[in-house]
Amino acid sequence: MTDAHRPFHVLLGPDGAGKSSVMAEVAARLPGWRILSTDHDLLDPGHDLVGALRRHVVEDVLPHLGTRYSADFLASVLQTAVVHLRDELERHEDGGPLLMDSYYYKILAKCRLAGMRSNPMYAWWRSFPKPRAVVYLDVSPASAWRRSGDGARLNPLEYFGERPEWLGFESYQTSLRKLMLEEVRDVPVTIIEEQPSAARAADAVVEVIAP
Repeated sequence: MTDAHRPFHVLLGPDGAGKSSVMAEVAARLPGWRILSTDHDLLDPGHDLVGALRRHVVEDVLPHLGTRYSADFLASVLQTAVVHLRDELERHEDGGPLLMDSYYYKILAKCRLAGMRSNPMYAWWRSFPKPRAVVYLDVSPASAWRRSGDGARLNPLEYFGERPEWLGFESYQTSLRKLMLEEVRDVPVTIIEEQPSAARAADAVVEVIAP
């Protein structure tokens, strides 16, 4: 199947943008669309391993990054999510509309922020099929900080520094946004400004992907 026959869109956004909630809303409004994500609640049946690996990254790898585990090891584990999304895209044989969560864009940006400025995997990821368009769900660092319980629910791949503090979070999220938008500069991008609720954000996303 060629890229032209894959009418898939990517929903991208910084930490705290509410992508998972918005994708659930979009799924309810567009039952003919397939929703593809590595989030536990949105994984297709039979892919529990993908969710387990993601959980182990947060619980086992990140607390010991730089001591027991290297940035290279982190990227290697994160690559399993990227390859899963690619594989599921290849299996999407009917060519129907598909909305994918983040694709490789966010993971690549986070790997770079973790200290891996370059890696042979990046070239491979960038060779994967391109989406028809990217919808960027924006949120201010201040709002995202509040949504995280003022840092209480953050993991170490969401802020700079040894502990979650506002300045480290703001700096990280600003850098993350810059890198993600840099990565998608070669595909059409629609930026949806911060919305007051997931329902309103879903309204805006549906208007872009299924006008």
